[in-house]
Amino acid sequence: MENSDTMKLYNLKDHNEQVNFAQAVRQGLGKQQGLFFPADLPAFDSSEIDELLAMDFVSRSARILSAYIGEEIAATDVAKRVANAFQFPAPVVPVEKDIGTLELFHGPTLAFKDFGGRIMAQMLTQVAGDTPVTILTATSGDTGAAVAHAFYGLKNVRVVILYPNGKISPLQEKLFCTLGGNIHTVAIDGDFDACQALVKQAFDDEELKVALGLNSANSINISRLLAQICYYFEAVAQLTPAQREQLVISVPSGNFGDLTAGLLAKSMGLPIKRFIAATNANDTVPRYLDEGKWLPNKTVATLSNAMDVSQPNNWPRIEELYRRKEWSLKSLGHGAVSDETTRETMREMAKLGYTSEPHGAIAYRLLRDELQEGEYGLFLGTAHPAKFKESVEEILGTTLALPQALAERADLPLLSHNLPDGFAPLRAFLMALPK
Repeated sequence: MENSDTMKLYNLKDHNEQVNFAQAVRQGLGKQQGLFFPADLPAFDSSEIDELLAMDFVSRSARILSAYIGEEIAATDVAKRVANAFQFPAPVVPVEKDIGTLELFHGPTLAFKDFGGRIMAQMLTQVAGDTPVTILTATSGDTGAAVAHAFYGLKNVRVVILYPNGKISPLQEKLFCTLGGNIHTVAIDGDFDACQALVKQAFDDEELKVALGLNSANSINISRLLAQICYYFEAVAQLTPAQREQLVISVPSGNFGDLTAGLLAKSMGLPIKRFIAATNANDTVPRYLDEGKWLPNKTVATLSNAMDVSQPNNWPRIEELYRRKEWSLKSLGHGAVSDETTRETMREMAKLGYTSEPHGAIAYRLLRDELQEGEYGLFLGTAHPAKFKESVEEILGTTLALPQALAERADLPLLSHNLPDGFAPLRAFLMALPK
């Protein structure tokens, strides 16, 4: 396949707004909060796919990213950035004879977000050059940790993370509030929505935006999405030729970024027979696929809290890809799993010798229910069970050992600042940051 000169992306809400890769990484979103989507959808033929699957994870991932980015960033630079980002494995672990799991939690913050967060950090530094950037983001736990570790120690980048005081788990807090250096963490006296609102206010303040070079680094950034395509190829590379022939992948889905990346991998030529979109009680997409009506309910809190999303941000990208490829949405498997069934499933998996947390268990449940004779199933393991230590221990009646990444931070002092919920104190704090 041929590389284009530069990557072009268009805004899904206004196709006239077109940007290159560097602009999309820096901007995050287009006008009217529209998502960016690649104008060209690169594809490999079957011999190229075989060649890719024979490569190591880093070299293959660099090739995949370059297929999208084109000559806008030299292939050698892309390769260097990927090598800096992907310094941990994504193993496929067997759970049953016809089902395995792709474990995406072996990075520094034990969640799949490490892949996207670290590529985004590398690409943002690549395109920013010597211009100082301040990343300002709000977190309810996991994203903050992934972003903090991804940008830690990078030059010309400061990170400010707002989180709701007392409303994230103590271990999550330890994971990103003990770094210091260019990472500034702020506990806000309010809930997550209050933190989000403060971030929006900061971006509406032109003087502040220009003075600090504000960037949001949020999960709909195109660089994160491209990073996630890479681990689907890594999964298939670990399978036998027979397993590759009849492959079904079940994806735990909240904001639907992971599923979008999987579908993009398929559109590049990766042999995936079908996907299953697995949700919890926040089942806007399964109901839409069954009934043809987009009717989000109020978000409800569940055991699988990272999937508590009733208006998934990435869904427009999925619809656009299906439209462009002329695929039928009827071919997308889907289902919703209750908390009660999630608990039962976690216990069933433990009997099989595999410890799962709630998100992975939901994806396994629907895969087990829908897998047909002769097919091989993979489900995504998006977080280490220890990140949900309390609920996993209670459901399984067992004690989980802390993995090293958590254990080594558990006793470090918190370096957070505490601020009341209000824009004036936050603005003063940001303006006073060391230059």
